[in-house]
Amino acid sequence: MASKLTPYLFRSAVRPVRIASRVQCRPFTASTRFGSDALHVHRDTPENNANIPFKFTEQNNKLVDEILKRYPPQYKKAAVMPILDLGQRQHGFTSLSVMNEVARILEMPPMRVYEVATFYTMYNRDPVGKWHLQVCTTTPCQLGGCGSDKIVQAIKDHLGITPGHTTEDGLFTFVEVECLGACVNAPMIQINDDYYEDLTPETTVALLKALQASAKHVETTASSSNVEGGKGALTGDDKNVKSGSEVGEGGGKIYEVDGVKVPSPGPMSGRKTCENLAGLTNLTSEPWSTEVFRKDL
Repeated sequence: MASKLTPYLFRSAVRPVRIASRVQCRPFTASTRFGSDALHVHRDTPENNANIPFKFTEQNNKLVDEILKRYPPQYKKAAVMPILDLGQRQHGFTSLSVMNEVARILEMPPMRVYEVATFYTMYNRDPVGKWHLQVCTTTPCQLGGCGSDKIVQAIKDHLGITPGHTTEDGLFTFVEVECLGACVNAPMIQINDDYYEDLTPETTVALLKALQASAKHVETTASSSNVEGGKGALTGDDKNVKSGSEVGEGGGKIYEVDGVKVPSPGPMSGRKTCENLAGLTNLTSEPWSTEVFRKDL
């Protein structure tokens, strides 16, 4: 019996000694702790708190109904992402009130909506400017054309802000992002939902100036006609589309409204999509068909 208890007693006696012998200290490092650039903890602010009411407009409620029709009723929670996007487009950013309203519509715990909004970077949890400048600084844009570093510097010099900040007039919010999928037309930036590609520092500054001028035109139009500014000032029959190089060097199509010239989205180099700027270099002859054979055979 004693021989059976000896191993157990021995292990019980050794365990406290082994634990006590461990070094009870935390490792020391001189390097800084790199945290995420996104805030994953909500803190109430005057423009973002649960007391600010939010409801979808009548038109957007119809869109919500259309979105929900894509999903079986028992899986309507899967519509959280498109409805969050709709709320952000109406409110300007994904505030706590927007997330709570989405949770109410989808009958899901608010925390589940918060998890989605804090995971995906396309949801802006803080107010952004009228134009959200998202500059790609990954490898293709770093190497393509003049390089994204020069584009970033041009924006810094012209707007007087660094990435992660908004101009004092509330027109521009400037951030750096990862690859946006337009590598062949690098360097490029995304402004709201539009891509501007084949950029140079000159065309970038010209684009920013055109957007600033269009904002002043909107304010003037709003004050003279007593309508809400920023709502479709560059749409309608008054828009004339011109082609040429009025903006920057070799700019593409230009949208002109009362002398305000705003480049259209797409390549700023004059090409239509991503074709070779030097012209067609392959597939220049008639394609072979089943009736055409090589003469040297």
